[in-house]
Amino acid sequence: MSVKLTPYITLEGRSKEAIHFYEQAIGAELLSITTYGEMPDMPDTFTDDLRSLVAHAKLKIGGSELMFSDAPGGTPVENGKRVTICITTNDVEQSRKIYEALRVDGTVNLPFSEEAFSPGFGDVTDKFGVTFQIYTELEG
Repeated sequence: MSVKLTPYITLEGRSKEAIHFYEQAIGAELLSITTYGEMPDMPDTFTDDLRSLVAHAKLKIGGSELMFSDAPGGTPVENGKRVTICITTNDVEQSRKIYEALRVDGTVNLPFSEEAFSPGFGDVTDKFGVTFQIYTELEG
């Protein structure tokens, strides 16, 4: 039996924007996307705007996956319900590039620098409130 952990991010109507951002920032590849309007048995009370929200999406980033959805019906998502995601590379410059892309319009929690445990590490919360640890692990 194998087990894998897949971070799942729920946003408030910004999943499509986030998907596009991650495609550009970290080379994510969209594997699948389903809107609420494409789901069977959606209530007639759902407006066109609600029907266009993401019910489920899956991205591939390297050998990992990341999933998204928009809160159904525009329900607010509490702060602190976001997932911290560690992105590991084996190249300091690649790590730095990812860090720099994710910090645009976000918050730097720890500047990207050499640390005792990594030749390139940084911690940033992006513009969607998702916190990433960018970690470089050189093969030795």
